[in-house]
Amino acid sequence: MTTGFFWDERCFWHGGGNYAGMLPVGGLVQPLDGGLPENPETKRRLKNLIEVTGLARDLDMRHADSATRADLERVHPTHYLNEFKALSDANGGELGRRTPFGPGGYEVAALSAGLAKVALSAVLSGELTNAYALSRPPGHHCLPDYPNGFCLLNNIGIAIEAAKAAGQAQRFAVLDWDVHHGNGTEAVFYDRDDVLTVSLHQDRNYPMDTGAFSDRGTGAGTGYNLNIPLPPGTGHISYLAAMDRLALPAIRAFKPDVLIIACGYDAAANDPLGRMLATADTFTQMTRRVMNLAADICGGKLVMVHEGGYSETYVPFCGHNVLQEMSGSNTHAPDPFAEVFPLRQPDARFDTYLDGVIEGMAAAL
Repeated sequence: MTTGFFWDERCFWHGGGNYAGMLPVGGLVQPLDGGLPENPETKRRLKNLIEVTGLARDLDMRHADSATRADLERVHPTHYLNEFKALSDANGGELGRRTPFGPGGYEVAALSAGLAKVALSAVLSGELTNAYALSRPPGHHCLPDYPNGFCLLNNIGIAIEAAKAAGQAQRFAVLDWDVHHGNGTEAVFYDRDDVLTVSLHQDRNYPMDTGAFSDRGTGAGTGYNLNIPLPPGTGHISYLAAMDRLALPAIRAFKPDVLIIACGYDAAANDPLGRMLATADTFTQMTRRVMNLAADICGGKLVMVHEGGYSETYVPFCGHNVLQEMSGSNTHAPDPFAEVFPLRQPDARFDTYLDGVIEGMAAAL
């Protein structure tokens, strides 16, 4: 088994200026010392950790070319790309909602999309068994003509359209387990029946007005979008229950040529932008499940594309677990919160309530 790891130092250089959490700087709000919550350290520390533990030796470490203008135009309209490029060539700025970037932001975003594109292509060609794209900036909130939530280009959408144009595959399933709703990827494929989009997220976290279970697609895409909104405080047991009873059966029934994971780690227990209680083991168990499913339905073809996750102390360990599972490596990074986070899990009464919520959604499908 060969697992590719796609990364580029330049993706760590993307910056969004000095924001105060999710609020504009001014008045009585003091700016954060590190700027945006979406900063390079979580991703850089993941890459550093796999090198320090030696896991990198069990991965095929690769770079990739930027996505081309033709790649971007399969998803994003010309007027949006022109505006983005012009602002990037000047002093940077902000095009949508919570998407600040500096000079050269367009080029870094195109490189981030290129990592996802080439990772998917290498898996579909059989060159790699599976692959992980350490994409930054992330992409799952970016609509075709409106960026938001730190996302400037829709990395997964661009990768899928490039693979489809190259004739590498026809049916794609995207499972988004970022704590925030994957509204951008949903929007790109909402009227399509060749891409199944499934989003497992904290209900009404971000964006607050999207991600409802009742949003199932439109036109030809009706039934090919599945949102699984879970209440704040959902922990390890119920995350796996939602996977087993909702997300995975939907993907199995769809029978895609490849499975793509929008891999965010902000459902982790100490993430500043989420209120869930997932642990590093939660991500291990979810990865094991999607690998087994991919082996059953699409020859093991699986691609992880990094999205959110804002805890510098924990994202590296969650990501290390995912990569260890993907590669079958014996190189382990002990979870520094292994004794603490299990004690913070919901009690049996809340898990029973969540069981009813999940069962209700399953019965409605």
